[in-house]
Amino acid sequence: MPKVGMEPIRRQQLITATVAAIDEVGLADATVMRIARHAGVSAGIISHYFGGKDGLLEATMRQILSDLGEAVAARRAALSTDAPRAHLEAIIDGNFDRSQVTGPVAKTWLAFWASSMHKPELARLQNVNDRRLYANLCHQFRRLMPREQARDAARALAAMIDGLWLRGALTPEGQDTDRARRLAREYLEQLLVAHDLAAPQTAPLSLES
Repeated sequence: MPKVGMEPIRRQQLITATVAAIDEVGLADATVMRIARHAGVSAGIISHYFGGKDGLLEATMRQILSDLGEAVAARRAALSTDAPRAHLEAIIDGNFDRSQVTGPVAKTWLAFWASSMHKPELARLQNVNDRRLYANLCHQFRRLMPREQARDAARALAAMIDGLWLRGALTPEGQDTDRARRLAREYLEQLLVAHDLAAPQTAPLSLES
């Protein structure tokens, strides 16, 4: 009989092993056996908890998406102002949180994006993630400008965030998070200038990534 409380520990262990295996050999070669070896368990445990590799990949991406949501929420909760600009900057910074830009996680994200074009459940997760970023940005822009302009600004800034993240993930030396945040904030400034909403730069960028 399994020990009480072991299931969450075992699940997290397997999710961590999945990220490590994808980092090592890519998604296609991250077999159930390889993941099990990384976790130090039998391959049957993966089927028991996740129903197989696809279920494990879905759980892994749910964890990474949860980490992303928490990173953004923590930065927004720490704000000393409710100004829309501050919230927009916090959203930018959260998307370049350490939990999202390390090499293993970046490779898992890339594998997830590629697989989501062929697997409906992963496509649904990707759609949820896209909608969440757009909705959060749009809500703050809507406090500053008319609806249609807010929607366009949200789409544009979301594309900038994703583009900077992707280019950083594909760079051999890895993501320069400070530069990515700076460029995204500068683009936000341009969007606000276009609507005569620019203001002096808020707090300087943190060196924490």
